[in-house]
Amino acid sequence: MTTTTWITDIALILLVFRQLREGPLTPKSYLLPLGIVTFVGFSYLDTVPTGGNDLVLIGALMAFGAALGIAGGVFTRIRRVDAQVLIKAGAVSAVLWVVGMGARLGFQVWVDHGGAADVARFSLEHRITGAQAWVAALVLMALTEVVTRLATIFLRSRPSTRGLRSAAAAHAAVGAGRRA
Repeated sequence: MTTTTWITDIALILLVFRQLREGPLTPKSYLLPLGIVTFVGFSYLDTVPTGGNDLVLIGALMAFGAALGIAGGVFTRIRRVDAQVLIKAGAVSAVLWVVGMGARLGFQVWVDHGGAADVARFSLEHRITGAQAWVAALVLMALTEVVTRLATIFLRSRPSTRGLRSAAAAHAAVGAGRRA
């Protein structure tokens, strides 16, 4: 593993700790994790292999990432205070995030320190064509986890945001009525 790989993986794991404290839901809440996984995607995802059972592996890990992401988004507290939507990752959300991101990091460390032969044997037995299939599966799992978590938070925050717009519109109407 390169220094960049370590930094990127640890940054993804640490992202959840930013949300253990309640804070406003802002574009930065979405852009920072999306930026990191976009960087990872461009850095490590050269191709998506389709031979053998590569797509089965990729699909299975993406489904696992989606399940972790949706659950993480569901267990993130979202509430409205005045004109602001606030989010806070709960304990379950944080654990799910660390499990997903940490599992990938652990897998990489294991492969680099003695597990490569086991992965090669598993790949041969299950018709996975090679290392690039594993890279694609793990990168797409991370991307899927991040996107589904953020999408879940976005969808869950919409009623709060609609309420904000309605309240702002009502406030503007009251203000306009006073001036007339």
